Amino acid sequence: MSGHQVLHDPDGVLDAELPLDREPHQLLVRAVLAVTDPAGLAPADCEQIALQLTGHARIVARDVEQLAGQLPERDGRRLFAEDVLRSARERLALPLEPDLRCLQGRARIVRDLYARLDRLNTPRPVPD
Repeated sequence: MSGHQVLHDPDGVLDAELPLDREPHQLLVRAVLAVTDPAGLAPADCEQIALQLTGHARIVARDVEQLAGQLPERDGRRLFAEDVLRSARERLALPLEPDLRCLQGRARIVRDLYARLDRLNTPRPVPD
């Protein structure tokens, strides 16, 4: 029996208090996306991993939203971030299914949000 529990915080109450634990979640995303056999994961495992990825996606989305909100309204990086956030929220609103397809969808959301977060954190070159 493991001493770990998956955090399920659908209302985001704990978002502001938890630090972004990026590396283990990125490893989890890569592992989930590498699975090719749907029978390789039990439905209960899919559900627990999907819950963990969903919670983490919400935390990353919050950080993307905060950074994007600091940019001018017409900045392309802000507009693209808002589009990624809108898509992530729509996909996160879908009900969880205890299957590989759903699990991989949640992993892609986390991957997409991290890609956008990295682009927002990259300094924009100053024109000459």
